Amino acid sequence: MEQAMKRRRATYHIWTFTASKLISAFGAQVYTFAVSFYILQLTGSAASFAMNLICSILPRTIAAPFAGYAADRWPKKTIVLTAQGAIVLAVGGLLSISLIYGLSLPAIYVTTALISLAASFSGVSFSAAITGLVDEARIQKAMSLNQMSISIAAIGAPAVGGLLYGTVSMNLFLILFMAAETVALILEATMNFRLFNRKADTGEATGEGPVKEPLLQSMKAGITYLKTQPIILSIIWISLFINFLFGAFQVGYSYILIEKMKVASEHFGMTEGAFAVGMLLMSIGLSVRKEVKYPLLVSKWGIVTMGLIMASVALPVLVSLPYKGLVIFYASVMFAFGMVMILVNTPIQVMMQKGVDDDYKGRVFAILETMAMALMPLGTVLYGFLYDLLPAEWILIVSAAVLIAVVLTLARPSVVRKAHPELAGRHPKGPENPAPAAK
Repeated sequence: MEQAMKRRRATYHIWTFTASKLISAFGAQVYTFAVSFYILQLTGSAASFAMNLICSILPRTIAAPFAGYAADRWPKKTIVLTAQGAIVLAVGGLLSISLIYGLSLPAIYVTTALISLAASFSGVSFSAAITGLVDEARIQKAMSLNQMSISIAAIGAPAVGGLLYGTVSMNLFLILFMAAETVALILEATMNFRLFNRKADTGEATGEGPVKEPLLQSMKAGITYLKTQPIILSIIWISLFINFLFGAFQVGYSYILIEKMKVASEHFGMTEGAFAVGMLLMSIGLSVRKEVKYPLLVSKWGIVTMGLIMASVALPVLVSLPYKGLVIFYASVMFAFGMVMILVNTPIQVMMQKGVDDDYKGRVFAILETMAMALMPLGTVLYGFLYDLLPAEWILIVSAAVLIAVVLTLARPSVVRKAHPELAGRHPKGPENPAPAAK
């Protein structure tokens, strides 16, 4: 009876979690779309656009270790709700400034940094809480539905943003974002973050455990734990280099379409929507199918495919296309990119959810986020200036080639066989001392 009640509660969590992410993501996407267009049209500079990305990335990178420590020490629900409330207040502050003084780049940058800081605590705590919210058998479904909700929001939000931009004030975009985050906050307040927890979720845990350790000692313990997980370490190093190189895509895509190709805001929104449709379809597929058997292998070739897609963004710069063909081409590129990105991320996320000990989840996900984003500020600054100085097409092509070379090196066959020893039987030259598979 108790197990049946827990499963029903877990089902409620899955759908409430999905709804809260859908609403929150919709507001965030509309806000991001409007701010990106505002900055690029106001300044016409890729460097200014990149600066806003840095304000989003840098605080999250710095805060992640502290967010991981907090998630392992204090109640995750309290952290999530506090962080969501902080986002509402930050956007409310920007709205007040806009109404009184008018919008300015410094105000946007500061608000973006505050939102990023709060999102770091919320994101790490939610990641660490997944196995407490749902039963193990439905982790992949929960992760896929989460991605699906983000995809649905990403389909509608750019379309709404593209239609509204230029016809309504930026204040309306801010109000939409505030309203969405407030509704998400209310939904998350109804969830039980400790439904399936194997460990206590507060600093008052019984017995000894890392939750009682001071900050520096706790971080050191998390790093020590990671040293016993070589596959997770490999994933972290891959994330470090890949996210640096994806700065070429993050800055370059918007810069090429808006500044070089002069794509209208509504059509730019359509290409962003195609990206979300790709994410949505792949998320639906993963939510109803069996768990991916070889997640690291699937992710490896998915990243190689993403590198090829990234290089293809430069094609219309080299070969002239009619305007309609240009929009269709970029919509197709983004559709494929969205599908492959979910295929890369979701299996790895499920693998880590099941393999990392509950006592260390917050710190491990925080370290993963820190490493994944550590070079992104540098990459964003570098590419922001490079796009102002060098031909955009060659920046994308060279970056894509380096990306493919990096993933083929870091996820070489010997590393893949350590994650999936059952593959060794298919290759006569397996590693001499294969490591046990990550749990």
